[in-house]
Amino acid sequence: VGIKDATGDISRLTSLKKILGKEKSDNFLKYSGDDATTTDFLLEGGDGCISVTANIVPKKMHDMVHAALEGNGDLAMKLNQPLTLLHKKLFVESNPIPCKWAASRLGLIENAYCRPPLDEMDPQYIGAVEEALTAAGLL
Repeated sequence: VGIKDATGDISRLTSLKKILGKEKSDNFLKYSGDDATTTDFLLEGGDGCISVTANIVPKKMHDMVHAALEGNGDLAMKLNQPLTLLHKKLFVESNPIPCKWAASRLGLIENAYCRPPLDEMDPQYIGAVEEALTAAGLL
């Protein structure tokens, strides 16, 4: 049993752990659903993440998550730093639109098609997502 918290509010995790107490907290999985705060969430005692960014950079997210879970905060922050803009820009439109576009741009998938009622990413956001891909060392 557990929870996915996508609020980005780390204090919610702290409060939840306090309310549950150590024994119950240890048996209640706490997952981040907000890539931008996942590193802090894990370092504060979260158990993992359900990530959008990992669809684009699975190894980088894996390495960051494991560093945080192992308590290596400095390494986790260092690994997360190049991804910070990507975490943000993958949400310039509703998920999964920007993520599919980024995956297509990187050649991970053939096209950025999203099933109706979704559509491909609005061209006005291409520069922002490409900037984030560049900052992450992907372009």
